[in-house]
Amino acid sequence: MSEQVQIGVIGGSGLYNMSEITNKSTLSVDTPYGQPSADIVLGELRGKRVAFLPRHGVGHVHTPSDVPYRANIFALKALGVRYIIGVNACGSLREDYEPGHIVIPDQLVDFTHHRARTFFEAGLVAHVSVADPFCHELRALFTTAVQHAGGTVHASGNFLVEEGPRFATRGESRIFQQWGCDIVGMTTCPEAFLAREAEIAYAAMAHVTDYDVWHTSEAPVTVEMVVATMQRNLEIAQQAIAYVVEHLDEGTTCSCHTALDDAIMTAPDTIDPTIREKLAPIVNRYFSKHGV
Repeated sequence: MSEQVQIGVIGGSGLYNMSEITNKSTLSVDTPYGQPSADIVLGELRGKRVAFLPRHGVGHVHTPSDVPYRANIFALKALGVRYIIGVNACGSLREDYEPGHIVIPDQLVDFTHHRARTFFEAGLVAHVSVADPFCHELRALFTTAVQHAGGTVHASGNFLVEEGPRFATRGESRIFQQWGCDIVGMTTCPEAFLAREAEIAYAAMAHVTDYDVWHTSEAPVTVEMVVATMQRNLEIAQQAIAYVVEHLDEGTTCSCHTALDDAIMTAPDTIDPTIREKLAPIVNRYFSKHGV
């Protein structure tokens, strides 16, 4: 791809409909994993080029299970993206994380069952570390950004990701609480793990839309409830994204950007050249560093 963009945003289409974004264009991308959720929208925000990708497609046509996560991350990596801002809706599993609040999670629990979770399959094996699945530096900037935008933010949280598309039962919701989870959603896995494999710094801004179904004094979560809260928080989300873009130093390097250094297990001379070519945007840095 000719244009290189370092910052990517994955979320709803409303995120790139802010007046500050100029010089918009769209880019259709094909990847070894098919097409991304939608065309990528490129625009200029506070002096930097940013790539916006609606996770569920234009008009919200992909279920959480059917989102082409690998194609999305691969396309952004091929475009040169080194930082991803993920925006999600979530339910709260604790009283003090109230609807309308924003959580910058620091941990993930993957409770999904039917999703392709890795770029590394037969022929090229890698085991990346995701002990801390979100970028610490990006999370800190997120927290400051939400505060600056006037939102109520929680700087940490254990984020359980369920398969969906249905919402949880009360029994499941209470079990998630017993596991020590703070919020529940449907889309951050495997997105965060794929970003780490692609050596992209990733952090999420999770918007609390409801109390899930454990909170018996509140109405059970509905789509209407989720959409209404996300609409109310849209301006905060847009302002926070603009702040992150403005203050993000694109020249910095964190451990996320070298995640493959101690992860690839397969001996270079046994790797099928077609596999290496397929994963070139992801693995070229590693093989160039090691001179193979």
